[in-house]
Amino acid sequence: MTTTITAATERAMARETGLQQQRVRAAFWFLAPMLLMLFFVAAWPLFRSIMFSFTDADANNIFSGGAEWVGFENYLTWRVRENGDIRWRGVLADPDWWNAVWNTVRFAIISVGLETVLGLLVALMLNAEFKGRGLVRAAILIPWAIPTIVSARMWGWMLNDQYGIINSMLLSVGLIDSPIAWTARPDTAMIAVLIVDIWKTTPFMALLMLAGLQMIPRDMYESAKIDGIHPVKVFFRVTLPLLKPALMVAVIFRLLDALRIFDLIWVLTPRSEGTVTMSVISFQNIREFGDYAEGSAQSSLLFLIILIFVGLYIWLGRVDLTGERS
Repeated sequence: MTTTITAATERAMARETGLQQQRVRAAFWFLAPMLLMLFFVAAWPLFRSIMFSFTDADANNIFSGGAEWVGFENYLTWRVRENGDIRWRGVLADPDWWNAVWNTVRFAIISVGLETVLGLLVALMLNAEFKGRGLVRAAILIPWAIPTIVSARMWGWMLNDQYGIINSMLLSVGLIDSPIAWTARPDTAMIAVLIVDIWKTTPFMALLMLAGLQMIPRDMYESAKIDGIHPVKVFFRVTLPLLKPALMVAVIFRLLDALRIFDLIWVLTPRSEGTVTMSVISFQNIREFGDYAEGSAQSSLLFLIILIFVGLYIWLGRVDLTGERS
């Protein structure tokens, strides 16, 4: 009797295993076209860019195949002169590159931080019950739905020092004495870019966090209200911990976008040293100067920096305040 039961159990397990294998194979074939497309539009260009960064490729030899291998010379090299002095050259020794790195990191930290706070506040407001909530939810997404190029052009007109409405409003209330060239001055160019980016992307953060808020059971808030727990304590003890997964996804998405920001900077402040980012300086070297080698090296470093930031953020997100992994 026991032998019969064991054999039946083994046959059932074998059928389950075979069914699981069939599901895995079916899932692979469904994913194969997408993986193949990702290889051609993402993995292969990234690999080619990394390879070009180790050559002397430029506009004259990149299409003829005459680029020669130079190793890490595009990243960092040093040459000893006759008098013993050491001269450094390469992307990592270029002050313009480090200025772009600083601008990118500063933009990413400030924009993502403010958008997270403002997006959370908007999400909490939209999650409340009030008349016309559906209309407000639709209206709040309008800035995010507008293409970035259109937003940059629109804000460029509004921030213009000659006919911009922003200067006109500030002058009318006496906050400034003379028009400000927001996108031209080094001390205000980054502020202008941050204003436009925060205005456009805060609704995206709010939408993701609103989805997370909708997943929190309502009975938890009702129980806290019956127990007389203060709303602030409920937010930090209930809402924020349960919102953590959605919050992490929102921040990662925005961090990726912020670290590779290009279109908004290029349209709004194309020649400002105070706002040039890693993507912009890489584009300038490749498209304007024809220096594919240095531009590819900068692109490869940008990829590495993004990888480090995202990996560090994910690792920190998996460790709670006690140091234990969640």
